[in-house]
Formats: sequence, structure tokens, C-alpha cells
Amino acid sequence: MKVQGSIRRRLFFQLAGIAALLSMTFFFTLREVAERTAEGTQDSIIAASATAIADSLRSDDGEVSLELPYSALSMLGTVSEDRVFYHVVVSGKSLTGYSDLPPPSSVPRPGFPVFGTFNYRGDQVRSVSVMRPVGSAAQSANVIVTVAQTRLGLEATSRRITTTATGVGVGFFLLATALSLWAASSALAPIDRMTAAVTRRGPKDLRPVTAETPTELAPLVEALNSFMARLRTSLGRSEDFIAEAAHRVRTPLATVRTQAEITHRKLNKPEHKKAIREMIRAIDESARSAGQMLDHAMVTFRADSLAQDKLDMVTLLAETCDRLGPTADLKDITIHRAFGHDPIYFQGDGILLQAALQNILDNAIKYSPEDSDITATAEIGDTIRLSITDQGRGFGETDMTRVTTRYQRGANVGDIVGSGLGLTIADEVARAHGGGIEIIQNPEGTGTCVCLFLPR
Repeated sequence: MKVQGSIRRRLFFQLAGIAALLSMTFFFTLREVAERTAEGTQDSIIAASATAIADSLRSDDGEVSLELPYSALSMLGTVSEDRVFYHVVVSGKSLTGYSDLPPPSSVPRPGFPVFGTFNYRGDQVRSVSVMRPVGSAAQSANVIVTVAQTRLGLEATSRRITTTATGVGVGFFLLATALSLWAASSALAPIDRMTAAVTRRGPKDLRPVTAETPTELAPLVEALNSFMARLRTSLGRSEDFIAEAAHRVRTPLATVRTQAEITHRKLNKPEHKKAIREMIRAIDESARSAGQMLDHAMVTFRADSLAQDKLDMVTLLAETCDRLGPTADLKDITIHRAFGHDPIYFQGDGILLQAALQNILDNAIKYSPEDSDITATAEIGDTIRLSITDQGRGFGETDMTRVTTRYQRGANVGDIVGSGLGLTIADEVARAHGGGIEIIQNPEGTGTCVCLFLPR
């Protein structure tokens, strides 16, 4: 499976990017509007101041005089601590004020003030110039009143506005980012619910997914359900095939073995009896290998959905000894039953547990010399322990941590044919039931005890 990034992460970053863009747009828009508003407020105040000065102008016999009103300049002091400059010009001649104050960029007309921004005496100032005719029609004079104010207060206001806009923008971004994270998680919540519903299932739970899904996921859910239906059918056919194969393989081999034993009893010549005996051993070996392969396949299919039957492990062990007794007789091996008749109950899958015990005992028979002993033991303590002890060749220098690995055999198996699945099957069955197997070698290198333990 090739993973190409996270949809949640991708969706989150896309929404966060949009939030960042909106935050920046909001920041610049807010700052621009606020600065224009502040500048407009200053323009209105200095224009009112200039108009108040112009309204104070008087003309006596053609002489223009001015009694500067206090209110004209005091209103500027309410805005900030900026310095204020003014200049009154009558017919091109300076009447009062700061004579070096630069004139307006264009001649103002009555009712149409002219604003300007320039540097004056080391500071940037904002100015307004208004024109008013003073005097009678015969002796009228055009008076231009210019009022200027430094922009320090406006710049301070602009900084406050920028700080506020930044704070609001960052807050908006953080809020939008949190909402983006929530939106991404909320949008993908149906996928998470469907994933959780499927994850909680067992390996063989192939029921259709019925969780509520949005319209966009409906085709995916339908495809998944269709796939699981096909898989369910395929697994059912495979399990049926394994059961049928086990029957069709073991039954003919058992029939052939029986016929060979009958023939063995009827023969008198030693060489013929030996040949038949070798034939029986070959049949047993074939049956053993085929049985182990089928047992392993059965364990694979049943391990995740174990039957929970009440089993008597003593009876199960005794049946296993009975079943493999003829195989042991061929090698003149005696199976001693070191357990009584008192039942030891366990809740589990009888088919798998019998397969595990059968493979352990079969291994003991296969690797034991002729005319030797095997001891089967059943005990109960902290755990249920079913042990098979033989007098065989052991495992030699084999890494004991690997003997339960599939197809892994001992280092000293010699010419004995085997599949390397016996202990693997036993270990997988025991683990499926919450237990395991323990392998103990005789210190002298001969004989092995394989113990299958189960929880009480």
C-alpha cells in the first residue's frame, strides 16, 4: 500500500491557508479604513479651525484685522499634543502667523479647502487652506487662512490601530485555525467511525459494513462490502476444501495401510514381511506429512474463531495415544500413560487441541529409536500441562528459540523425513488458547520433553 499524505492534514492546511489569507486581508483592510478614518477626523478638525479663524477676520476701511479666537486652536489640542501652525495671507501679503509656512499647492476657492502634507521644521505636518473674501464688494480682499498640525498624534494613532489590527488578525487566524482543525476532523469523522467499526472485527468477521456514511463514501463502502462478500465465499470454499481433502487423503491411506498390515500377517518369508513393513512405514510417513499440512491449514483457518467446548484433556490425551498406538507398535515403542482417570476440564477447540497433541506425540514416535519408551503425562497446577517425553535423539545444537518456526527442523534430524510443521502447529494452537509449548532437552543430549500448557 502506497500512502500519499494525510487527507486530514491536507484539508487542515488548506483551510488554515484560507484562514491566513482572510486574516491578512482583514488586517490590511482594517488598518486602511482606520487610518483613513483617523486622517479624515484630523482633516475635519483642522478645517474647522481654519474656518473659525477665517470667520474672525474683520475689515475696517479696507484694512483686514484678526482677533485670533482661542477656540480656533484649542480644538486642535483636544486631538493630541501635536504642534499647530497657522498663517493668514491677505491679497498675497502676510497678515499674521508663521510666514514661512508653505502655501497651498493650489489656490483654494470659497467653500473648497485645499489639503496638503509636507515636512515643516523637522516634522511632517498636515495642512488645510481656506479662502474667504473679506470686506465690502467695493473693497473686498481675498484672505487665505492656512492651518497646519504635526502628524505625531496621527502616527501614534496609526501604530495603535496597527497593533489592534494585528491582534485582531492573529486572533481571527487562531480562531479560524481551530475551526479548520475541527472542520477537518468533523469532515473525516465518518471515515474514522467506519475504520473503527471494521478494526474491531475479527479476521473472519466479513459482514457488510452498515455504518452511516456520507454520500461521497457510499461507492467505497459498496465496493468494500462486495469485496468482503467475495472473500467470505472464497474462505468458505477453502475451509470446505481442506476438510474434504483431509478426508479424501487420510481415508485411502488408512485403507492401504490396513491392507498392508493384513498382507504382512499372512506372509511367511522374512524378506517379504520386511518389504511390507517398509511399505507401511512409507504409508505412515506420507499420511503424517499430508496430515500435518492439512492440520496447519486448519489451524490457520480456525485459530481466530475458536470453538469453546468443555473438554476433558485427560480423555483427549488418551484418545491421542490410542490413535497413534499402531504407529508406535511398528517401531516397538511403548507409550506409557502417566495420568489417572480424573478429568481435567478446559474450555477450547477440541479439533485443534487434538491436532496439537497428535503432532507432538507423532514427532516423539518419529524421532525415537526402536524398542524405546514414550511417556505421556497430564497434570494440573497453576496451568494445565500435557507432556510427551521420549528417548529420542533430541535437537542437537539447534537454536531452541526457532524450533517452533514454520519448516524449521532440528540440526540432527539426519535421514528422517519431516515437514517441519509439527511443533509449529502445536505452538500456534496453544497460543490461540492463551498458552504455549515448552521444550526441555535431556542434558545428555538424548530425549526430549515437549510440554503443552494451557491456562486454567
